[in-house]
Amino acid sequence: MRAESTSMKRALIAGALSAIIPGLGQIYAGSMRRGFTLLLGLPVQAAIFYGMNLRWLALWMALVWVWNIFDAVIIARGRVTSAFVPILLILTLNVVAAGKVTDIHVPQLQPEQRSVIGQIIGGMAKPDFLIPKSTTQIATGIYVVAEENQSDPHRPAVATKPDEPVLTLDPAIAHKGDRIHVTGSGFAPNASGSLVLLGGAEIDIGRITTDGKGNFSKSFINERDIVGDYYVQARVTVPHRGYALSDTLRDAAPKMLETIYLALLGTAISVLFAIPLSFFGARNLMLHSLLLKALYGITRAVFTILRSVEVLIFAVIAVAAVGIGPFAGVLALAIHGIGAVGKLYSEAIESIEHGPIEAVRATGANEFQVVLFGVIPQVVPQFIAFTLYRWDINVRMATVIGLVGGGGIGYQLIQYMNLLQWRQAATAIWMIAGVVMEMDYTSAIIREKVI
Repeated sequence: MRAESTSMKRALIAGALSAIIPGLGQIYAGSMRRGFTLLLGLPVQAAIFYGMNLRWLALWMALVWVWNIFDAVIIARGRVTSAFVPILLILTLNVVAAGKVTDIHVPQLQPEQRSVIGQIIGGMAKPDFLIPKSTTQIATGIYVVAEENQSDPHRPAVATKPDEPVLTLDPAIAHKGDRIHVTGSGFAPNASGSLVLLGGAEIDIGRITTDGKGNFSKSFINERDIVGDYYVQARVTVPHRGYALSDTLRDAAPKMLETIYLALLGTAISVLFAIPLSFFGARNLMLHSLLLKALYGITRAVFTILRSVEVLIFAVIAVAAVGIGPFAGVLALAIHGIGAVGKLYSEAIESIEHGPIEAVRATGANEFQVVLFGVIPQVVPQFIAFTLYRWDINVRMATVIGLVGGGGIGYQLIQYMNLLQWRQAATAIWMIAGVVMEMDYTSAIIREKVI
């Protein structure tokens, strides 16, 4: 009876302490980890909600406060309650807070936005991979804008070869506002094309279509009043059977190859530095002396710093240091990769079996021999798997860092997007997706064979 009274008194004290300061009752009852988690976590979470101007969410934390009192009483009486419900409540509140902060809503698209989205979807559905085979017939004609009082101006002529199309302009001498008739002959029959006025910036006069004999006629008003020679050019496209690679694909393919090599070199450099550093970052190998413990802490800190800075930030810094181009991308991927791959390698070393290590030590081997014969044979398969995985990641990252000048196909992709050339942009995107899928498949096969 006395023990029951003491247990009840202890439970009441724990509950009262947790009612005053969340977590204090748990600490009093001996549950230090849960107590300090509540002591530090609940005020910080409430402060975050208040700081984000979401005070109404902070009021919901009162439910966790009530559970905290109940939990302290239960722990003081020698039992443990599940923290699933309060954790779920806190996660739910944070999801709601994230929705408010990021302004999640159903967008009201304007007509211009709907038009752009339609162009993007259309470009993705019809990328610029192949074009129908064709040749272009070109003919150029000249007319002269003369002064009003000039009776016999210079009459230039365009030299033509036999069997080439001919362009005739009438009149050959014109003033501003005159109508000029353009006649073409010798073109492919029943073909279409365009008529342009050449100059610093080409002016499209209009579309043209030849008849069954390869002739056409077109007229336009002369808007030029500056004296001189003016060139009109007809371009007629003659279709042929079959398809050819588009200019976009011819331009994007070398850039895609550059992206793969950029990622490969960045991965190789990061692996070159990460492998030796990973042994210093493995806890199970670095706890035999104070110096080794210090090296372990420094190495892990370096890995954390290099991983915490996004690769895009490294790319911007590298572009500022060495200029726009793939070399900047290689540096960014290599520096970021040292931290990422080094951590994976270190954790692989920490997860090895200690039996082979002890067996090697029993032979009288030194620490270097222990690593060489007891550690490395166990981690090689994992190192290969992590390296392939990192190369896969770097290929995708290389396309992104190209957006800030890091070279590769990403730089070309952002140019297409800035010019609203969605079919060309879709070509680059589909190439990236195809290469990544192929690398996923290949690396999976290699990992299956190695591991």
